[in-house]
Amino acid sequence: MIGTLGEKNLHSALKTWYARVGDQLEAEVDGFHIDIVRRKVLIEIQTSNFSSQKRKLNTLIEKHPVRLIFPIAQEKWIIRLGSDGTTLVGRRKSPKQGNIYQLFVELVSLPRLIEKRNFSLEVLLTREEEIRRDDGQGSWRRKGWSIFDHRLIEVLRKHLFKKPADFLKLVPRNLSEPFTTRDLANGIAQPHWLAQKMAYCLRNMGLIHVVGKHGNALLYVITDKSMATKSFVR
Repeated sequence: MIGTLGEKNLHSALKTWYARVGDQLEAEVDGFHIDIVRRKVLIEIQTSNFSSQKRKLNTLIEKHPVRLIFPIAQEKWIIRLGSDGTTLVGRRKSPKQGNIYQLFVELVSLPRLIEKRNFSLEVLLTREEEIRRDDGQGSWRRKGWSIFDHRLIEVLRKHLFKKPADFLKLVPRNLSEPFTTRDLANGIAQPHWLAQKMAYCLRNMGLIHVVGKHGNALLYVITDKSMATKSFVR
């Protein structure tokens, strides 16, 4: 069901899934529409494009606790509809699997926000459907099929980040120091470009710092070893 503010299915479904009895939905606070107000906490669901929310979030956290909810599709099913938008043409499972590290694609827009006392980030790993329509207006990679909407099937797991040190749990414990972004990419089994975004965020949070170079590659170490011991992925 599409929400009252023209929101897409996924956003609306996540709001319904996350809401509790007593919550206020689509309330206005300090001139901004808020997805969910839970007592004093403002909960915003953002399915993409963190940069568009930078001013809103920075303004709200000055006076209110704010939690940003971000879904990542760990499992995705592709639903293809005909040009009429209703006839089912096909349904298949996407070979692509999302994971927690994809949050850094968006987090590069505001990596230091987690340092603010009033801000927290909750990442939801989901199972969802991607609705495509044969309208001839989509990407050539999809042969003209447009992505029309996304539907929530299930929330599989949650990851809550309340402070910078919480992000160290995403760093492999067996990662040798000093390390390059290439070493980090190998350690998390992700593409190098994604490890670079991760390192950028961790560096801006003060969790890692540069100690030198190996050729053209920067060498990093964990800034606070005591935090690393408590938080590292095993």
